[in-house]
Amino acid sequence: MSLDQVLEPLRATAFTAFGAPTSWVEVVGFVTGALCVWLVARQNAGNWPIGIVNNVAFFALFATAGLYADAWLQVVYLVLALYGWWAWLRGGTRNGALAVSRTTAAQWWALLAVGVVATAGLTSILGHATDSTVPFPDAVTTVLSLLATWGQARKKVECWWLWITADVVYVPLYAYKGLWLTALLYLGFIALCVLGLRSWRADLRRPVVA
Repeated sequence: MSLDQVLEPLRATAFTAFGAPTSWVEVVGFVTGALCVWLVARQNAGNWPIGIVNNVAFFALFATAGLYADAWLQVVYLVLALYGWWAWLRGGTRNGALAVSRTTAAQWWALLAVGVVATAGLTSILGHATDSTVPFPDAVTTVLSLLATWGQARKKVECWWLWITADVVYVPLYAYKGLWLTALLYLGFIALCVLGLRSWRADLRRPVVA
């Protein structure tokens, strides 16, 4: 049985929104995505396995929508999820749970350098090697999401700002592609990111008990 045959039932239309069909795989991505971000905001390590299911669903969805960078981003997400799962549970002091911390100035400069170079390179690849109609938005959201995922895996409170920036671009991008349910999901992500930012900031201010 081929991959297309396996995915065919999930690609079937669940309902129609704004004149565009919404597939079952998009519904799966919506539910697991919302649950994942809610768990991240609550610092629940269960977000990582839920996120892996979300990655598989969105890979299938984005590949068929011509969002190639976003599709392959899900594979990288999956690898980072395995690392993040371990880091949250064993990446802290004495192999304990990881605590929320701030991004250092050196880390910000490194993230900026990687972000600019990666966005330029990925935009060029998508523009010349694929039939993508949105190479720059696809590239910039992909890079922002990767940088945010690194920050999330290390529990850097500023990762929420990167997620918010990416989501602000994602909403109109997915609407343009006719992925209305996913656009709605990412609109909800912005609200969840604000809650997550407030929650992690509060945790950062909480005194450390020896």
